[in-house]
Amino acid sequence: MKKVILLVLLVGIAGIAGIVRSHSKSGGRFEWPVKVNAQKPSSGDVREEIRKTFELSPGARVDVSGINGFVKIETSNTRTADIYIERIGESAEALSRRKIIIESTGDKLTIRGEKDESLMSRISGSNAREQVTLKLPRAIALSTSGVNGSVKVGEIDGAVHISGINGRVEIAQAAGSADFSGINGNVSVALRNLGKDGIEISGINGNIELRLADGINADLKAHGMNGSVTSDLPSVVIEKSSRGNYTARIGSGGNSISASGINGNIRLIRMAGVDDRIG
Repeated sequence: MKKVILLVLLVGIAGIAGIVRSHSKSGGRFEWPVKVNAQKPSSGDVREEIRKTFELSPGARVDVSGINGFVKIETSNTRTADIYIERIGESAEALSRRKIIIESTGDKLTIRGEKDESLMSRISGSNAREQVTLKLPRAIALSTSGVNGSVKVGEIDGAVHISGINGRVEIAQAAGSADFSGINGNVSVALRNLGKDGIEISGINGNIELRLADGINADLKAHGMNGSVTSDLPSVVIEKSSRGNYTARIGSGGNSISASGINGNIRLIRMAGVDDRIG
């Protein structure tokens, strides 16, 4: 009798094991709840859009920081700031862990991504990403820092301050002063005029192109360079005093263009005028 009972139990266990194996291979019955993205079901990413519009005073300061993705800024003769941010994450929960702060007071606009310090983010190693597109007035001063992506900016009538960028930086036009630091990528900037604070460039892992308007007078000093300084500007003589150290007088000399810790080349060229851009 005991042998019969034992035989029945073994047959039952074998049957259950066979069912489990069958369901595990098919994957059809033992599923965790899955969120499907209606926009792109094949990718699995969840997307969220932020759209805002603000009025800005002439000369307002715009600060953009802590962005995990590219920043693109278009400019025009307007007083309106149009903000469009596309956020992308592996899940809605991943998007909720990372906040984007947008604040405006008329004379200042701040767009800031808060770092995700959650335990889940550290375990998974995944962070939400942003793609920031702004349409801003030309009459602003711009500060951008902590961007894990490229930064592309149109023509502005104020100063620019760019730091901590993991990507290429392009500034179509700035005025007054500029500083660039901690950039892992090429830098291209045009300056319509140069204020007393001049240009400060440091810690650049890439080539630098400075497009200077006619009539700019400046003294360039570059040291600690792993590269060279060249010029397409007329009547500019570049002197190399020692390894990695260069000086140059632009026009009659004047405000400072200072460069240090550059792993790349610096090239001085003429800024295109209106007629050049049309042609």
